[in-house]
Amino acid sequence: MTDLPERIDRRTALRAAGGLAGLTALPALSGCLGGSGDEGDPDGSDENPPPDDGADVAYDVETVAEGFENPWGLAFLPDDGRLLVTERAGRLSLVDPADGSVEDVAGAPEVFAEGQGGLLDVAVHPDYPDDPRVYLTYSASAADSPAGDGADGATTHVGVGRLSLDGGDAPALDGFEPIFVAEPFRDTDLHFGSRATFGPDGALFVTVGDRRDTDFGPDHVSQDRSNELGATLRLTPDGDAHPDNPFVDDSDAADAVYSYGHRNPQAMAVRPETGRIWQCEHGERDGDEINVVERGGNYGWPIASEACRYGTDDPVAPGHDERDGVVAPVHYWPCGSGGFPPSGAVFYDGDAFPEWRGDLFAGTLAARYLGRFTVDGDGLDATVTERDPLLDDREWRMRAVAVEPTTGHLYVAVDAGDAPVARIVPA
Repeated sequence: MTDLPERIDRRTALRAAGGLAGLTALPALSGCLGGSGDEGDPDGSDENPPPDDGADVAYDVETVAEGFENPWGLAFLPDDGRLLVTERAGRLSLVDPADGSVEDVAGAPEVFAEGQGGLLDVAVHPDYPDDPRVYLTYSASAADSPAGDGADGATTHVGVGRLSLDGGDAPALDGFEPIFVAEPFRDTDLHFGSRATFGPDGALFVTVGDRRDTDFGPDHVSQDRSNELGATLRLTPDGDAHPDNPFVDDSDAADAVYSYGHRNPQAMAVRPETGRIWQCEHGERDGDEINVVERGGNYGWPIASEACRYGTDDPVAPGHDERDGVVAPVHYWPCGSGGFPPSGAVFYDGDAFPEWRGDLFAGTLAARYLGRFTVDGDGLDATVTERDPLLDDREWRMRAVAVEPTTGHLYVAVDAGDAPVARIVPA
């Protein structure tokens, strides 16, 4: 979903208050998570959710840097400490969290910065700095794409360059080039998906949205495995379809597809305890989902959904439990709940907040808070419980989330035209 919902008020007992501190990262007032949470089952009906060891954690909020234009992706450089930040308008920046300094990184691609499109996610090769490749996902028009001959519109691209930080020159992505184009192109500026993350086996996972196809039936692009829309793609670091993908031997399916039946997944993270890929995706009116991604899985959109059509209480489709052959979400927000339109997610594995280890943090856009979820169990049998929100007093659209490796501080990128990157630190 995209519209600002009327949502259930899950206010904390004590909260971080006031505006952001200045660029020197002065702390704001402390906040903490109070209570034991109010959602256990996906529909919020569980009156006795599991105990929450992460409640009552006090935190401060600091400014890292500000002045970004709709920042979209965050990625720390291993063994360096600095942070790459993408901005949807097309700028890639290198931020030093120690002093808030920001440098432009040359070499970013030309992007289709319309609607929800632009320069989107960023991922660093897992062998960095030995392998200095940095990957960007972005929307590009057919006119600016190597695959756009004869096409119209735009689509999601994956590109890579080698990050150069040597000498006195400004940082740059050397030799940047597109390595994968999700086809077909569509004449719309919506639903590019576009999260990217490396799995534990070194494969690159990329989400692609359904490009706002409103043909809500079995012929929808998300149910058509011959194209790469409405899907999770699994690529090699060179941009080829992974040879172990589920449909490589199916002549009627796209080799790069790993899972399908997605609407617009804008959050993706690896759960460290299991190595499984998790995603959060937008529903239509509500119906937002948290999914564990299964090889070859059909996640149902739009033939199975918990959402309603915009402006109505009419279900888009039967629920997942009413359909055979689809993978149900491990957590969802049903129509009428107010939803959780997601963007950006990370499993917390840092040292700064030991009570939060193993929790899933996900940003939400229209609902304007940072969600925290405890996870019990594994895979599709996991129990996911939403706990009291963080930063819900600040009216921030939360676009991206990351954990600083050395400190364990939790970073968020705020989606606005003149926006900060902020961090959550122990009080």
